Amino acid sequence: SGAQGGFCWVSSFSCVQNSELFTLTYGALVTQLCKDYENDDDVNKQLDKMGYNIGVRLIEDFLARSNVGRCHDFRETADVIAKIAFKMYLGITPSITNWSPGGDEFSLILENNPLVDFVELPDNHSTLIYSNLLCGVLRGALEMVQMAVDVKFVQDTLKGDSVTEIRMKFIRRIEDNLPAGEE
Repeated sequence: SGAQGGFCWVSSFSCVQNSELFTLTYGALVTQLCKDYENDDDVNKQLDKMGYNIGVRLIEDFLARSNVGRCHDFRETADVIAKIAFKMYLGITPSITNWSPGGDEFSLILENNPLVDFVELPDNHSTLIYSNLLCGVLRGALEMVQMAVDVKFVQDTLKGDSVTEIRMKFIRRIEDNLPAGEE
């Protein structure tokens, strides 16, 4: 199930040093989800849910290993995500672009998404958001540091776009620290 799978993937996600092994393992996970669920929307939801569970657990590892303190604003959060977290876990540094005038929304541009190495989407999966796990990871990790965010893919090299773009929008600061699922 998603929760159990999320727990198993935390150790894989944070410990796998060989990106090719992780990429192939992730591909096997997505393939199995495509077999287990009726349609791409359900697979997308499962990937987000699994990513969220990973993010909730991964934030402790990230904070311990990075020695990053509390961010003062969303711009600082964006820098930490792009320059430290993505580098630490995926070996890439996305660029930060397209800030909204209010400073509450930005895009992460991934020139190279390591999750999609060796991947080609079949025609019957045109609505699959293959790397949707990343959106869940970001959402789950930020929720654990009291930030509610909306995270979604707006461009994807697997769908013919020149880059992969993840759009992040700050929704609100979470004031109380209730455990997930006990709202």
